[in-house]
Amino acid sequence: MKEEYFKWYSPNLNREIEMLVFGHSGYPVILFPTSMGSYHENKDMGLIESARWYIEQGLIQIYCPNSIDKDSFYNKNIHPIHRIENHLCYDKMLCHEIVEKVKNNTPSGKVAMAGCSFGGFHAANFAFRHPGYVSHLFSMGGAFDIKNFMDGFHNDDVFYNSPLDFLYGLEDHELWNMDIVLGTSNCDICYDANLKLHKVLNDRTVPHWFDVRPDRKHDWPVWKEMFPHYLSRIKFL
Repeated sequence: MKEEYFKWYSPNLNREIEMLVFGHSGYPVILFPTSMGSYHENKDMGLIESARWYIEQGLIQIYCPNSIDKDSFYNKNIHPIHRIENHLCYDKMLCHEIVEKVKNNTPSGKVAMAGCSFGGFHAANFAFRHPGYVSHLFSMGGAFDIKNFMDGFHNDDVFYNSPLDFLYGLEDHELWNMDIVLGTSNCDICYDANLKLHKVLNDRTVPHWFDVRPDRKHDWPVWKEMFPHYLSRIKFL
């Protein structure tokens, strides 16, 4: 299984960013780490290994960028307006420095987004903010409301990074073309968050799969079962 390490200076973040890429060819899958996780977390925890067959067959390439959660949502030492501003810079980095460079590796001109726990938020938030770039969204144990990180502060940037809020007004037809999976469990600490997003998508008549697995904890073992299952939904060309 081919593995490459990349490090570059990001003009959008004004800092260096690191990323691992797995695979020699195939459909691009952007895979986010959990809360404050590093670019190598998904490898360390075995999620990449769970997708080995797809990678070695040249069906997918997985891109694992670093997060900047410690400088955005989890940074209590700065005002909430700067937390959300830092996240917007991260969104621009993802869009212009990764997604736009790899989306044409497939005839669809789109990428898949995936992540576990808070990585599920990043995947869903990017997908819903940029539906024209995203063909598949695979969220595993995700949570989708950032208001609890904002200490009561609210502005348009907070609103448009909270899918539970902005999805009600989103009219981009590409949303209805996206293959969306919300993976959770009845024992998942994020089950209620997934139930809420499931309701929003139902209210908007957006097709999706609300995959509730019985009696599983919010942890890596169930995510390693989900991830290869969800990857099988991609139409490999």
